[in-house]
Amino acid sequence: MTEHNTASVQERQAPLRERYKDAPSEAAITDQARTTGGTDTDPFHGHVVPGSEDYGVTWPFGIHRAVGGHHDAPNPGDVLCAALAVCLDSTIRMIADRLGVTLNSLEVDVEADVDVRGTLLVERTVPVGFQTMRCHVDIEAVEGTDPKVMQKLLAAAEHSCVVLQTLRSGVPVETSFDGA
Repeated sequence: MTEHNTASVQERQAPLRERYKDAPSEAAITDQARTTGGTDTDPFHGHVVPGSEDYGVTWPFGIHRAVGGHHDAPNPGDVLCAALAVCLDSTIRMIADRLGVTLNSLEVDVEADVDVRGTLLVERTVPVGFQTMRCHVDIEAVEGTDPKVMQKLLAAAEHSCVVLQTLRSGVPVETSFDGA
């Protein structure tokens, strides 16, 4: 990891907010991840490279035992839950910084339920995909923090969390295949 300065969220975001008002197209970004390898091992393991830049990070992944995997590495559902947990955690911390709220602790716990009979084609009436997700935030601000400010913080974080809002509203997903 690189060393980061201690500039406040306001200091880092203010010039971005102004720039995006003048040039809205600059606010459109694209995140990505890609899998690599795996064909040389087995169908239950692989690696994913997060991001479009080289962070020097590759994550191993495995497949859940409920669909025949070994469950010995994070599975796609774990990664989805992690994406929501990371996004909500960082959104809360950034908004807390902007509001001048000091947090003593913050933990975001995400769970997702899926009935794998759909993906295994055991029961065609069972949808393929997670049926429910639960996100629990355990947060503690310094003593004396106004409860109304905390309510504002959490409402703003829930509104501004990209992954949370994407999951809630859904998003079109295009697929393409080369070499078929």
